[in-house]
Amino acid sequence: MAQYDVIVIGAGPGGYVAAIRCAQLGLKTACVEGRETLGGTCLNVGCIPSKALLHASHQLHEAEHNFATMGLKGKSPSVDWKQMLTYKSDVIKGNTTGIEFLFKKNKIDWLKGWGSIPEAGKVKVGDEVHEAKNIIIASGSEASPVPGADVTVDEKIVVTSTGALELPKIPKKMVVIGAGVIGLELGSVYKRLGSEVTVIEFLDNITPGMDGEIQKNFLKMLKKQGLEFVLGAAVQKVDASKTKAKVTYKLRKDDSEHTLDADVVLCATGRRPFTDGLGLEALGVEMSPRGQIKTNAKWQTNVPGIYAIGDAIDGPMLAHKAEDEGMAAAEVIAGKHGHVNYDVIPGVIYTAPEVATVGKTEEQLKEEGVAYKVGKFPFMGNARAKAVFQGEGFVKMLVDKATDRILGCHIIGPGAGDLIHEICVGMEFGASAEDIALTCHAHPTFSEAVREAALACGDGAIHA
Repeated sequence: MAQYDVIVIGAGPGGYVAAIRCAQLGLKTACVEGRETLGGTCLNVGCIPSKALLHASHQLHEAEHNFATMGLKGKSPSVDWKQMLTYKSDVIKGNTTGIEFLFKKNKIDWLKGWGSIPEAGKVKVGDEVHEAKNIIIASGSEASPVPGADVTVDEKIVVTSTGALELPKIPKKMVVIGAGVIGLELGSVYKRLGSEVTVIEFLDNITPGMDGEIQKNFLKMLKKQGLEFVLGAAVQKVDASKTKAKVTYKLRKDDSEHTLDADVVLCATGRRPFTDGLGLEALGVEMSPRGQIKTNAKWQTNVPGIYAIGDAIDGPMLAHKAEDEGMAAAEVIAGKHGHVNYDVIPGVIYTAPEVATVGKTEEQLKEEGVAYKVGKFPFMGNARAKAVFQGEGFVKMLVDKATDRILGCHIIGPGAGDLIHEICVGMEFGASAEDIALTCHAHPTFSEAVREAALACGDGAIHA
């Protein structure tokens, strides 16, 4: 029976980062993973492969729409779908083998198989039981079923994001159920590759929870790109054959029933914690009504020695949130002070244009009765953005009216997922909009739009 200071269950972004940090802090560490490769959902069938396809399809869009304008003449490239999937697989392999290298470098034992916790201090993998002073549950999440609908996923015609990343051919017609991050990213991929894409969303807006102004402008841009939307609609059922599917939905405004035909239906209605088979009920681990593991401020469960992080607990289901919690839980176990600032966790949608957000939305500030100022700057006023055909979108900064302290920032435009981190760092240090405005930004860069939005919170932007 092997004995460890820490055993981490799950090798996704939260789990493998927790394991590496534990090892760096001098703890004898093992990580349990049942997949053939490390990296969890994110690296294998989530974040990384989807970004590969987003990049490839964006390059196709550039070739079809902008190359000739730049003097790059020639026949537009055709899509070799098989090769594109090979490229995606190579990207996955490069990342997952990288994690395996890091495990070896940090002397972390990979316990191959699916783990369970027969009792506190013990983890069973296959027929072997390993002892651990501490256990971190980082078991991740799985795709949620479509609520209130008769839908059977076969990962061929009716798919989750997993199936959507490995379709045997590009569908002529795709219906996406859910207008959140996953649905819009993958919907954008297949639209650029030539599919007719219709997105059905239960709510009256897309990207639930985001700033209202971002939602409205993002919807306009996606429609301009050719995506169709049916908002305020509840899917009733999906009838699928071997080659086709029919989606039945009702409009909430008048209860009228409609149908859509599709070659592929993507179910993208969110994710739920995956804790099956861990034995948590028998252990007496407290769970929330939504199936999340309850933890305290130190990521400890009610059972001594058992911690939980990432998608398995409360909070946004984001890889970087899980990573932060993994490092923090490791610090706590090592007797240090682990910390995660949940008020400064960015969110990004990797469409074109990208959408990035951090902190409060304007709607939240109004609801909380906070007096605030808004500073906005359009990318059409940014020389670099116009030069690369990405002048759509804007930066929106929200600051405290009295103190000028940054409360939130919302960006839709080129490189938004990278630009948002200037604001994240600023918010961590309690920065004001004036602090950003007084900081020299290189020209010409997209980041100048962030500075201009900060200037707009004061005497006004220069280029607007």
